Amino acid sequence: MNRFLDSLQQAMDALFDHKLRTALSVLGITIGIAAVMAVSTISKGGSYVIYSELETFGLNSVWVYRDRRTENNGRAQRQGSGIVSSDFVSLQKEREVLGIRNMSPVINLSGRQQASQARRSSQAQVLGVGRDYPSIVNDELLDGRFFNSLDIQERRPVALVAPTIVERVLDASQDPVGQTIRITGRRFLVIGVLASKSRDFLSSIGSAGGQNANDRILIPYTTLQLMKGSKEIGSLQLEVDVFEEAETVAQRVRQRLKQRHPDGFEYDSGTMSTYIVTANRILGGVAVIGIVAASISLLVGGMGIMNMMGTSVLERTREIGVRKAIGATERDILMQFLLEAGLISVTGGLLGLLLGGLASVALAVVTGFPVMPSLISIVGALLVSIVVGVLSGYLPARRAAKMKPVDALNTQ
Repeated sequence: MNRFLDSLQQAMDALFDHKLRTALSVLGITIGIAAVMAVSTISKGGSYVIYSELETFGLNSVWVYRDRRTENNGRAQRQGSGIVSSDFVSLQKEREVLGIRNMSPVINLSGRQQASQARRSSQAQVLGVGRDYPSIVNDELLDGRFFNSLDIQERRPVALVAPTIVERVLDASQDPVGQTIRITGRRFLVIGVLASKSRDFLSSIGSAGGQNANDRILIPYTTLQLMKGSKEIGSLQLEVDVFEEAETVAQRVRQRLKQRHPDGFEYDSGTMSTYIVTANRILGGVAVIGIVAASISLLVGGMGIMNMMGTSVLERTREIGVRKAIGATERDILMQFLLEAGLISVTGGLLGLLLGGLASVALAVVTGFPVMPSLISIVGALLVSIVVGVLSGYLPARRAAKMKPVDALNTQ
């Protein structure tokens, strides 16, 4: 221990004797570790934002709908969506066999509709949905209740409204629940207020499907069918039990629909896996670029340490000779120079973590991503800095340790 402490003190003295050179070597490691820290933190924050927004569609969601593109163009296409209420009822009975946890019809009232109350109005996306829809898309309530079986069966004129509708249409002096709004001239009773959802990032990259979750109005699909005078359903949105089986479940549902409508309809489906793959590709690309940049910085920092240590060995050749002549072992010399390299790398690593943290906060402000540092990344970055420093300093340290006292003392 005494020898270690003595070597540590000498290493620190040597570094302080060459402050500028030491600072430049520390800076190389600092920049590399800061890059690692910033990339790791912002990637984790970005991943959190993207998956949080994807959850607003339901990560286990599957959409099944009529595919007009693959139908025979040589004859007139049949009218309609290819899915009716009886199809939904039939599939509901086979839900467990098909691997479906929840299922809901979705009917989109064409275009954006005018929702109004007295002199207040706003454009809104009106969807006719089933009782399970809020569970599928992870909707939460701020007030009121979701649809129940009677709302669906009796085709009640009730509605769930999103925050933008509450803000722009409803009377702020009263509880939103219990107020009425007009949609296409028909009065609807507000029974629930949906919590706000963010899809800002997905919208910015064109992956939100043009849907703003905060200006929605949900009504029972049976009520919308009554308004349209049709039993057709635009699409079915499913929630599968196992994410990995989403494509398989979609294929089963398409087959069932084809069996029920064998004379003219074709069906297609979509799953969240496509969006998740896209998100992973974006995040993976950012991470790779960051890792490459950080690796180059660390390589440059390591070369700086090696260059500094090599120069230090040449300058202190006579000192090495004196120390070995009065009893210092190769191990003592090796330890001293490795400690110098280690001190540079540890100092650079700690400063890099600090700088990386500040850079992460700055990037979070610019991107809107949350700052989510990873303990594993922090520890890993610090260990990498130590390894880079020790490996970079090993060759010069070994060369110093192998010097013969006579040769070292004779050096001019």
